[in-house]
Amino acid sequence: MSRVAIVTGGTRGIGAATSVALRDAGYKVAAVYGSNDERAQAFKAETGIAIYKWDVADFAACAAGCAQIEKDLGPIEVVVNNAGITRDATLHRMSFEDWKAVVDTNLGSCFNMSRATFPGMRERKFGRIVNVGSINGQAGQYGQVNYAAAKSGIHGFTKALAQEGAPHGVTVNAIAPGYIDTDMVAAVPERVLEKIIERIPVGRLGKASEIARAILFLVADDAGFLTGSTLSVNGGQHMY
Repeated sequence: MSRVAIVTGGTRGIGAATSVALRDAGYKVAAVYGSNDERAQAFKAETGIAIYKWDVADFAACAAGCAQIEKDLGPIEVVVNNAGITRDATLHRMSFEDWKAVVDTNLGSCFNMSRATFPGMRERKFGRIVNVGSINGQAGQYGQVNYAAAKSGIHGFTKALAQEGAPHGVTVNAIAPGYIDTDMVAAVPERVLEKIIERIPVGRLGKASEIARAILFLVADDAGFLTGSTLSVNGGQHMY
């Protein structure tokens, strides 16, 4: 029987590529999105992947959404915590609202989704959780104290939860992408983007499909000895 996988932020960018890769590998996929209905519907029509809408920063919404997916598709055995936003500003200009929104969405969602699914994984003695961090959570980035703090927190969250899951067949790992050719990176001013690419040894942005390939490796049934790790996929930009 196909395993059920949830991908948050699953209809765009890295999330969309991951949803498609999991589908192609035989998983039953639920792609969760938060706001862009038109984009999500187009993704569903193009891929045939089931979509679900809720705010992953909302604990109760995550619990209810996961319960609905289990009712529709079956027990959730794979969770990819990919949802993320940016609200960039230097600290002295950053509002508390922008700090909280990024931390709640990027880091809080990892707790919310894991809390909703981890107990079932423990009981069934199998589970795969992958949390999507960032190179900027490893190296920091000017004007991103909220984003860098949230993504850095993901790495600690991953290591701690991996220790809880290990005796029960549940692995927890993280991916730390570098600069990937997505809508989020496309919003970076061209002059700044050129300088970023100059610092990437392979000389280009990454592809969303390259991150999806790494995630697919981590969630595989035969990846049970790999847990608590962060896989950096950044073209050699930051060797951590």
